[in-house]
Amino acid sequence: MELASHQTDCDKLWTLQHGCGSLSRNKNDPSLSETEISEMGFNLPLTAEHAERYARIIEEGTAVRRHYDLLIWLQGEIQHYLPHEIMLGAWGDFSSNPIRYDIASALLGIRTKCSDSNALSPLLQGLFNRWVSLGQMPYTLGRGESVFLLEEHGLQCSFGVALRGMRSILIHGVSDKRGQHDCLYIILSSRTRLDTSAFNALKLLLPYLDTAMGQVDPLICDPRSAPTSPDMKDEGLSMSEVEIMNWIKAGKTNSEIAVILGISAVALKNHLRNIFKKLHE
Repeated sequence: MELASHQTDCDKLWTLQHGCGSLSRNKNDPSLSETEISEMGFNLPLTAEHAERYARIIEEGTAVRRHYDLLIWLQGEIQHYLPHEIMLGAWGDFSSNPIRYDIASALLGIRTKCSDSNALSPLLQGLFNRWVSLGQMPYTLGRGESVFLLEEHGLQCSFGVALRGMRSILIHGVSDKRGQHDCLYIILSSRTRLDTSAFNALKLLLPYLDTAMGQVDPLICDPRSAPTSPDMKDEGLSMSEVEIMNWIKAGKTNSEIAVILGISAVALKNHLRNIFKKLHE
């Protein structure tokens, strides 16, 4: 099974970091040899630095308990491998309408409760059906592909407005045999193209993304609860926080925003934590 191979790779990461001592052997030269990588059985190039980062991402993901925790996790080191502005997780019976889902994003107004589930469900069904037709394998779509654009003009909520600013999408899912339902995870990015590393990262991290989402209480969709163009000042954000949010909406990375504002990465991270608390209180 595909999930079994995911777990095997993650077990190898743990062994690499805590068991065989490869990290300490490679402290001066962090690149693992081709023989070591082959012996570990990884399907993607891996250095000691990447192994450590993946281990941190996995450990932090297993600690997620609230929607706020999920936001912080998705805005952290995972962005190095899966750069995105919006993550949508959908689950249940994809032949039904509406489909249950949850949205995690640092973009202002992009929240589950502000979305229109009736308008969004046809798009989710289309993405799910394509995943099934591809043998339940991950796939990507670009801005110009009809499946990606099919329903976005019918979305009048803030999510529909944000969707028009996305340039690429990465999709993968999980079939829960015991729970007898499917889960679909959709990564939306303003980048023109997500490369092979993002593709491989999603395959490796999918079980932990699924676990993190499963530990968070689902939010209720209510499209009547928010306007299509929310005012950031109404959310209680300071002027500097509004500026940070504007740069995030423009697709800038955390490191780029820190350079633009002339602040440290730590200071920016503290700003983001305050912003997330205000937006999701």
